[in-house]
Amino acid sequence: MDAAAYAQAVEDAVGAAAAYYAGGSSPLDDDAYDRLVRGIAAWEAEHPDQVLPDSPTGKVAGGAAEGDVPHTVPMLSLDNVFSPEEFIAWTGSLARRTGHDVTRFSVGPKLDGLAVAARYSRGRLTRLITRGDGTAGEDVTHAVGTVEGLPETLAEPVTVEVRGEVLMTTAQFEHANEVRIAHGGQPFANPRNAAAGTLRAKERAYTVPMTFFGYSLLPLPDTDPALAAELNELAHSDLMSMAAGLGVHTSARTAVPDVVVETPEQVVARVQEIAAVRAELPFGIDGIVVKADLAADQRAAGSGSRAPRWAIAYKLPAVEKITRLLEVEWNVGRTGIIAPRAVLEPVVIDGSTITYATLHNPADITRRGLRLGDHVMVHRAGDVIPRIEAPVAHLRTGDERPIAFPERCPRCGSDIDTSEERWRCAQGRSCHLVASLTYAAGRDQLDIEGLGATRVVQLVEAGMVADLADLFALRREQLLGLDRMGGTSTDNLLAAIAKAKEQPLSRVLCALGVRGTGRSMSRRIARHFATMENIRAADAEAMQRVEGIGSEKAPSIVAEIAELAPLVDKLAAAGVNMTEPGATPPPAADAGLDADATSATPAEGGPLAGMSVVVTGAMTGMLEKLTRNEMNELIERAGGRSSSSVSKKTTLVVAGEGAGSKRAKAEQLGIRLATPDDFAALVAGFLTTGR
Repeated sequence: MDAAAYAQAVEDAVGAAAAYYAGGSSPLDDDAYDRLVRGIAAWEAEHPDQVLPDSPTGKVAGGAAEGDVPHTVPMLSLDNVFSPEEFIAWTGSLARRTGHDVTRFSVGPKLDGLAVAARYSRGRLTRLITRGDGTAGEDVTHAVGTVEGLPETLAEPVTVEVRGEVLMTTAQFEHANEVRIAHGGQPFANPRNAAAGTLRAKERAYTVPMTFFGYSLLPLPDTDPALAAELNELAHSDLMSMAAGLGVHTSARTAVPDVVVETPEQVVARVQEIAAVRAELPFGIDGIVVKADLAADQRAAGSGSRAPRWAIAYKLPAVEKITRLLEVEWNVGRTGIIAPRAVLEPVVIDGSTITYATLHNPADITRRGLRLGDHVMVHRAGDVIPRIEAPVAHLRTGDERPIAFPERCPRCGSDIDTSEERWRCAQGRSCHLVASLTYAAGRDQLDIEGLGATRVVQLVEAGMVADLADLFALRREQLLGLDRMGGTSTDNLLAAIAKAKEQPLSRVLCALGVRGTGRSMSRRIARHFATMENIRAADAEAMQRVEGIGSEKAPSIVAEIAELAPLVDKLAAAGVNMTEPGATPPPAADAGLDADATSATPAEGGPLAGMSVVVTGAMTGMLEKLTRNEMNELIERAGGRSSSSVSKKTTLVVAGEGAGSKRAKAEQLGIRLATPDDFAALVAGFLTTGR
């Protein structure tokens, strides 16, 4: 970087900050902005006599947005580190400033929102102020009442200032965009931008909720002297306990509460724990805040003009970046659903190069106002499939083009059923017969060994099968006529098909590929109704009684099962089992009894009775060959309930090799952990041999 490039970088950084803090929009994503500022800082370190007065390195984050309400104490931002090595170096500098190794650190999530100060007089909220330039901020008291977690009256009539972060949770962000689009606006690019823009908006025709998290508590000039003295001497962790006691929302009520640790190594371990559960949090974080916990250490370390020297932000890899939408592909799934997929200009997010992202359906594309050539905000956290949040509308050049929706099925050329948000080929499953049959024959469905995609293609092209039921009518002489089908292969395949007739109803239902269901849901439905006859007789109201099926999903499942009636009749006539072993059907007068009340009878006294079990990581030993679906079936046979996510309701987590975020969350919540071998011993009486 030369002097000209440095000047341009400063201009770009100042412009990006101004756009974000003024209206919640920015031409740069967080990662790009951080890299830009780090480059500026590196150049300034080598050219200290050429630092421009507008440089962002000497200013509090948010300084682009000036305010007219002075802060009683400067409202600073935080310096950043990006690796364990940088963090350890920071602890060394902290030790030099305090004169000793710090042995109490407070460690908590760095919430991705907008910093504010809430002033309370005798327990009543009187003013809400943004950070601004650190010395004065903007009055946003008009937003009080729309910010959850920010009480208008404290539990005690004290005069204090609560500092914290206003953000939008994932659910609030989705709601905000729905409302914004309904009022003719462009969707926000991400929750942070949405919170920044919404907090300042004064004359909108609508309001949307936000959430507050407190992270500091300090006295005001008219605070009771005894209380002020106490606040100035309390450790940060004690201040946060006091804030929570006053009714302020803090991280203590989340899955990643602030904790106090004693060594830098323990800090790094806590950073890794929080990073592991980041993707599962209902709100965004972009790092972890580490603070010297004791007030004496904070005073000894002091503060600079823009950041305290006793606290640091350990930044995590970005989970969202801006890139360009190059094209939209239209793919047809095994049930005939026509799904759009975004083709992106390659971008690296959290170490992975992203070239494709999810687009839910044509209606979603229309709602978000996406166009080819748009700059878009792409989000990816953990192992989730990347998705496009929204177009970055202020970066449009006018060269963007509308996205063309298909007029005919892109796979077979048939008409398209556009009556629902998810478009579907008029041929349904027949459009993608090979995929449908291959899925149905899979190990977690009918488990027909020897019937892979290649063999299915042969059968379809030879005209031997036109639907799933035709598999059970295949004759030996037909199969012998196929290429590479000798006597032994034919007999083995016919034996596997015959065995498939005995599979439980849950697997048959799963093999049918009912839209809106999967392996777990198929088991729940089968265990609730016990027979295919009962399933077919259920209306939407009865279907809703199955755990996990809501008012939106139930009617589509009922309609799908009705549509499959001819195929189900054909399967039953072929001798395919239509009952769930051990399940008790609900009384005819009340087909909607609680799902747990109709679970398989043998499981009621099993070793997992009443337990909610989560399986994560790679299984070993006796469980090594079981698929995740077979593990879930094992859990249910042993009386438990399988779940895919860890929560306070989880009883047991089976953690295999490579277990990550779910194990970390279980440890944090104090949930019992079991190795694969421990679990195998626990359910030994319910293990069945595989293939």
